Amino acid sequence: MPNETPLAPVSAQSAGSSDDAILSARRLSALAQGELRGHVSALLVQALARVAPEAAASLVLVDRPKVAAHGDFSCNLAMQLARPLKRAPRDLAQALIDALPASEWVVAAEIAGPGFINLRLAPQALQRVLPLVFERAGSFGESGAGSDVPVMVEFVSANPTGPLHVGHGRQGALGAALCQLLEATGYRVTREFYYNDAGVQIENLARSVQARARQAAGEVIEFPADGYHGQYIRDIAADFLAGKTVIAADGGAVAASGLVTDFDGIRRFAVAYLRHEQDRDLQAFGVRFDNFYLESSLYADGSVAGTVRALTEAGKTYEHEGALWLRTTDYGDDKDRVMRKSDGTYTYFVPDVAYHVSKWKRGFRAAINIMGSDHFGSTARVRAGLQALAIGVPADYPRYLLHKMVTVMRGGEEVKISKRAGSYVTLRDLIDEVGRDAVRFFLVSRKADTEFVFDVDLAKAQTEENPVYYVQYAHARICSVIQQWGGDEAALAAAHFDLLAGERELALMRRIDDFPLTIASAAADCAPHLVAFYLRELAAEFHGYYNAERFLVEDARICTARLALAAATRQVLRNGLALLGVGAPEKM
Repeated sequence: MPNETPLAPVSAQSAGSSDDAILSARRLSALAQGELRGHVSALLVQALARVAPEAAASLVLVDRPKVAAHGDFSCNLAMQLARPLKRAPRDLAQALIDALPASEWVVAAEIAGPGFINLRLAPQALQRVLPLVFERAGSFGESGAGSDVPVMVEFVSANPTGPLHVGHGRQGALGAALCQLLEATGYRVTREFYYNDAGVQIENLARSVQARARQAAGEVIEFPADGYHGQYIRDIAADFLAGKTVIAADGGAVAASGLVTDFDGIRRFAVAYLRHEQDRDLQAFGVRFDNFYLESSLYADGSVAGTVRALTEAGKTYEHEGALWLRTTDYGDDKDRVMRKSDGTYTYFVPDVAYHVSKWKRGFRAAINIMGSDHFGSTARVRAGLQALAIGVPADYPRYLLHKMVTVMRGGEEVKISKRAGSYVTLRDLIDEVGRDAVRFFLVSRKADTEFVFDVDLAKAQTEENPVYYVQYAHARICSVIQQWGGDEAALAAAHFDLLAGERELALMRRIDDFPLTIASAAADCAPHLVAFYLRELAAEFHGYYNAERFLVEDARICTARLALAAATRQVLRNGLALLGVGAPEKM
């Protein structure tokens, strides 16, 4: 898979290349970094301008040291510039330290290792994050870095041939969280579900339902060898015979004729039925879409035929053995690909190309597709088709976020089947067993490109080993202690934050200060798991603080200061959980 670059802000007029709409994660993170981190970066920029004016345009980024004892921020600028400036890294680091402007927030700067610059902050520098949390409340952590640029995120996009499985659930959790993150960083997001409601799989669905309907009507027939099994096929057949009407996700109504010979009617009814079922599962999962796009519409409006015709007229195709081929090797593919088979039907990637032409024509210069890693082969073909059309689409359009499979375990053994679907575990099965919050949190808690084992027993456990329980318990614990206090919560915003100078208190404020950059990085890298990691770390910092200190002490100033820190932590926990679509319970 080619290297991907994440989203970054652009002007509304930019359209011609991926560089116009997409920049590096480091750049977006720099644009959206928190006030304190930005202040430290600005000091280093000024120091660099004094030491090496010719390198003043260099991007200066600071990060947290891996070891907290090394300081609050660390920068490897001296090592990056040592070679081009022909200076020893440690000597350059010392020169930068000597040139740092005075700041009431930075109390010390020192050299570490081969040339790292470690900076230590005054307590008041960390304490200043608490008023920001109280001021911004639910919007703390958000930024306008995306500049209202429109972004299309396509996810789930399950074939309407059966209930949603756990893999679709991972797509749903990833996609919904990513959309929230992009919106939190200033993008204008459209969520789209693409239905593959045409092709061989839909014919197999219709034949499967027709066979079950005939069997239910008393006929003795063989079930199709490549048909779909599972109780849901019998359910569809029974409702079709009963003449029921179903409402699809986009509001369209499809009435059943009840005639087992009505193959077209069976196909339409079965697709509408499963679209309705999938939509109910998504609602139960708390995942919504702005638009539903039908593959069949690309055939109906001539988009597929028009795309093939345009590619042929551009000289990008050729005939061989009765089939029409696309010269995808001209665009980096390992071999050319068949577009139209000898029987006149199109291969599956052809409507995908037409669909992405539609995205481009609708004005989406940034588009992200979330798909299973088994679709890896189609990415190059779709991009090749778009390039061959020569309509100005960048070579890396769309961006793909591919996820690996999910294995469900219970009692140490893999769970492979569902009572309803038969051959796989459905998303609804998982929601019903462990709850929506656990499913949403667990399915974004690892990088998308890693295989994930969903441990049902762990998801139901009320222990610190269960990450969602651990995070939610931190929120509920804060609610409990503030309720025990019984004072006016509005007064906490005016607490004496300068009293919060203990090691655990500073560590907790340091973690809170990291939240805006965590959101920016997660959005830029299409990595919702960064938020899940962050929330677990924030919860750990709070639990450690709670176990080490008393909150409801006699000294009113210390009491309100500690409660204010707890309330700020609660707000960040709530904001982060909301980004992942997970609830923040007040009692557990």
